[in-house]
Amino acid sequence: MDALKQNARAWDKKVDDGAVYTEPVSKEEIERSRAGDWHISLTAIKKVPREWFPRTLDGLKILCLAAGGGQQAPVLAAAGADVTVVDLSAKQLEQDKAVAEREGLQLNTIQGSMSDLPFFEDEYFDMIVHPVANLFVENLSPVWKEASRVLKDKGVLLSGFTNPFLFIFDDEEDMKGNLVVKNSIPSSSLDGLTEEEVIRYLEAGHTIEFGHTLENQIQGQIDEGFVIAGMYEDDFGGSRPLDKFIKCFIATKAVKMKIYD
Repeated sequence: MDALKQNARAWDKKVDDGAVYTEPVSKEEIERSRAGDWHISLTAIKKVPREWFPRTLDGLKILCLAAGGGQQAPVLAAAGADVTVVDLSAKQLEQDKAVAEREGLQLNTIQGSMSDLPFFEDEYFDMIVHPVANLFVENLSPVWKEASRVLKDKGVLLSGFTNPFLFIFDDEEDMKGNLVVKNSIPSSSLDGLTEEEVIRYLEAGHTIEFGHTLENQIQGQIDEGFVIAGMYEDDFGGSRPLDKFIKCFIATKAVKMKIYD
């Protein structure tokens, strides 16, 4: 079982099904972005604080990492940045290409894994925008390692990720409003399934998701030379029962910075 291939196929299917995270931005949003009135999200609802960005994006080299879908990248490009998008899903990248063609934007798109970026030289980007996506890889260390490698010194990594608390509950029961503790962290959406259930799960085109510890999410960034310079929490906007009790998403601003030589 190859989680990367499964998740690439699953996200292609989400595009076909019109899932919310595959819907590209409108012409009106691009017009506002060109006029300086722009915003992006790393999580479900909240917008990233504008003070997390420099005053102007003109010429800023930004990598939108595992961020296909025609959402963050076109907005940032319309605001003046030099944007590259990397995503596993070919159809998610097609959404970015479609917006770029529709709006006359310059966007670079590359199909690939967030864990392996051999097509980029060291210290090339000024900023990485990495919305909630690392739940689709089993090991976070290569993600943070590659992010650090391709960022310039003092470069900024903006990341959204899932609070591991979300993954301890039985997902089906959660959607019914019943909070039933089922899983430990770290976890995989295939945990506890029989071989036959795994086959059915994969054939249905579901993503394989991994619940990571907060230590791997936050200390993992620090271990690769990042200093956490900001954070906020977010939820599903009231659509999940857990929203009543806890925020299920976290976003961090991290700066690549050597503290000790």
